[in-house]
Amino acid sequence: MASSVDDLVALSRNLGKPELNLAIIGEGNTSLRVDEKSFWIKASGKQLNNISSDGFVRVYFQPILALFDDPPLTLTQERESMRAARVNALDTIYPSVETTFHAMLLKECDVTCIAHTHPIAVNRLLCSNNAELFARRRMFPDEIVLCGPESVFVPYVDPGLPLAQAIQERVRAYMAKYGEAPRMILLANHGLITLGKTTTEAFNVTLMAVKAAEILFGALCSGTPQFLSEEEVRHIYRRPDEIYRRKMFAANPGESA
Repeated sequence: MASSVDDLVALSRNLGKPELNLAIIGEGNTSLRVDEKSFWIKASGKQLNNISSDGFVRVYFQPILALFDDPPLTLTQERESMRAARVNALDTIYPSVETTFHAMLLKECDVTCIAHTHPIAVNRLLCSNNAELFARRRMFPDEIVLCGPESVFVPYVDPGLPLAQAIQERVRAYMAKYGEAPRMILLANHGLITLGKTTTEAFNVTLMAVKAAEILFGALCSGTPQFLSEEEVRHIYRRPDEIYRRKMFAANPGESA
């Protein structure tokens, strides 16, 4: 289920549609693995809703991942390291400040695409004392099928390498618990990250995360939310028919699961 830079452009524009309330102005960023050595990342300051292929920078994994083991002393040094990681040194645009967590997730989670947005419905919960509740519990079957048995929750951390390091720690704990990569990461007071084997999967998980946030918000306003039990969540996530549906939801148009 391969994706191309054209798929990345289409994903980014869909995420930036004003009517979806996922990202405005320069919010959000997306990335796509090219091969084992490099990936595309949205350039700093570009807007998702009108981005084209020249709004992305191709960067090498190795110098970005090296920052985790040898952190720069200043933000300026961090930015210079990311600029130096560009495949084409003549590019006049620079990688997003969030390039570090994109590189780490693409590599460690063995996915093809990362979508990071700031949905109003999701941030309404992430900016409340119900943020971790939203990450840990599940309410309905399709939330489980697309978003996983739970989400990685990361308390607020300054964007850039510090945030990427915090995400790495929490993602590794999730993978040790479940034996697979998460499908969704929730950043307190910040936003949403979805992971996909294709751009279609990353987009579909984003949409389901928004629906789940809307439902939880409504349930909290209506009374006490009724969550599914851990046993029910595990059962639904492992059902053969739901595994098949999950693969179908990940396929790009024209492809089969």
